[in-house]
Amino acid sequence: MLLYIYLIAISAEAMSGALAAGRRNMDIFGVCVIAFITALGGGTIRDILLGNFPVTWTQHPEYIYLTVSAGLLTVILSRFMHHLHRVFLLLDAMGLVAFTIIGCSVALRLDYPTVVVLMAGMITGICGGVLRDILCQRLPVVFRHELYASVSLLVGVLYLQLERLGVHADINLAVSFGAGILLRVCAIYWRLSLPTFSYSPQQWK
Repeated sequence: MLLYIYLIAISAEAMSGALAAGRRNMDIFGVCVIAFITALGGGTIRDILLGNFPVTWTQHPEYIYLTVSAGLLTVILSRFMHHLHRVFLLLDAMGLVAFTIIGCSVALRLDYPTVVVLMAGMITGICGGVLRDILCQRLPVVFRHELYASVSLLVGVLYLQLERLGVHADINLAVSFGAGILLRVCAIYWRLSLPTFSYSPQQWK
């Protein structure tokens, strides 16, 4: 089940990357690059940091075809994308949770300490979007809107706790995935966010 969710998630993330590239008036090559990086960038950074070689997508070239195709499809369907905003929010939430669980699973398999496992989950979940926003010259969305990175962290904590309690892998996946989606949807609906820090030297003069 996680594989199918993963495929949906990287497709949705690739489309969000393509839309971000379109807002910056990039050419078709730029659209494809941003789509690819948004979808697979988080997992690539995770694999490099954890020494998990070869990097996952290099062994699955179909992921490259899928993300690039999703980016090009976005160009074709761009005029209809504003009607699919809520669908994209749900798909993005699915991607965040699925990537987080996958990242934690990889780090667990490599016997890393708990804090590293949680960081691996968060890196997988949010870094694709961070790279997208940096390349498109805007402040990363994950640091300024409704709970996002925090959802990734909480999903990772829940997944690890259930793993340590010996909960069956499929049940753990279902519970962690469902809880993560619910939390992210609630954060969007009620606009839940962490306190922000605003600093200006002028205010202390």
